[in-house]
Formats: sequence, structure tokens, C-alpha cells
Amino acid sequence: MTRQRYSYQPRAGHGLPHDPLNAIVGPRPIGWISSQSTSGLRNLAPYSFFNCFNYHPPIIGFASSGWKDSVQNISESKEFVWNLATRPLAEAMNESSASIPPEQDEFALAGLTPIPASQVKVSMVAESPVNFECRLTQLIRLQDVHGSELESWLVLGEVVAIHIDEHLLENGIYQTAKAQPILRAGGPSAYYGISEASRFDLVRPDARRG
Repeated sequence: MTRQRYSYQPRAGHGLPHDPLNAIVGPRPIGWISSQSTSGLRNLAPYSFFNCFNYHPPIIGFASSGWKDSVQNISESKEFVWNLATRPLAEAMNESSASIPPEQDEFALAGLTPIPASQVKVSMVAESPVNFECRLTQLIRLQDVHGSELESWLVLGEVVAIHIDEHLLENGIYQTAKAQPILRAGGPSAYYGISEASRFDLVRPDARRG
């Protein structure tokens, strides 16, 4: 069957009403990142370019378009916390995305409770059911194919402590859908949730042969 395909080269423009890139690569988990300045100012911000990149040791990362307060804080302190953004916390997460001066506290702005972490000197979101304490491993300025530096930075950190609300563990197994994570889609406002009803399972070929 021959399919009609819309093709374009990103540098020449997409020619569509909206850039489809972040709608195609999605929905994406949210990097709800808390950090702290060297003077003790708290910061909390969501990043939609986020994921887990290594298992042992666990390494997570997020990309920031622009040298923002989160990147500045992490570059100096070498620490940060990832907080799981869930459906009940969606509005608070969105509030924490506001562009405000560094001296203003996004925890207070969003009505969230900061609590101390155990291994890093960064506050965690108490209302979030999962928190990862992280130490910076790499801070990478992204480049294009020509080697030109972009105004984007990739922040990678090793997870040194994990906190999970016990109601999300059933017989010791983490229940992903029960946590109600929210995922970022395309456009200025689109998000998705997940449910157990949308789950399906596949067994890897190597496991079937074993």
C-alpha cells in the first residue's frame, strides 16, 4: 500500500500550523525539578524534555532551552531532585512553570510543601508520591550538526536516593498507573494521563527463547 507522506527539512521550516516535533515524540514524562541556589533560594520547574538514561547506576536527565535558574543552581550545587508530577498535582506543576524572579519561591507560588531530602541539600515536593534525589554527573551544552553551540543544556544526574509512597507498592511491585503520572504532549497545553485499561504486555524474543 502506498501512503501519502508529508516530508520537510526542519531547518527550512515545517510549513504546518504548529511544529509537530514535540507532539510526535510524546507523550513525554515530565522532569519536575527542584534545585537550590548557593544562597539557599529554592527553585521548582517542570521540563518536558526528560527521561531515564541508565539503569545501574540510575541516571536521569532533562534538557533546558536556555540557561535557566534550575541549570544555574545545579551547575553550582551539583545536586537536584526529580518529583513525580501526577494528575492531582497537575495544576500546581503548571503554576511552578511561571517565569518569576529567582528570589521568588515556586513552592510557595504553587502551594506546595518543601521537605528536606536525605542525601542532597535540595527540598523535595512533599505532595509528590515519588522523589529522586540526584547528584550531577554531566552538564552538556548541545550542538548542532555543524558543531555550533545551541542555547540548550542537557543535565544528567545519578539517582542517589529514591522515595516512594507505600500505597504505590503492591506486593513490592510499583504500580505505574496508580500513581497517575501526567505526560506532556504537543502544543501549548496538551497533556495525557495513563490508565491500567490502556496497558498491554509484550515479552522480549530472547525471554521467549529462554
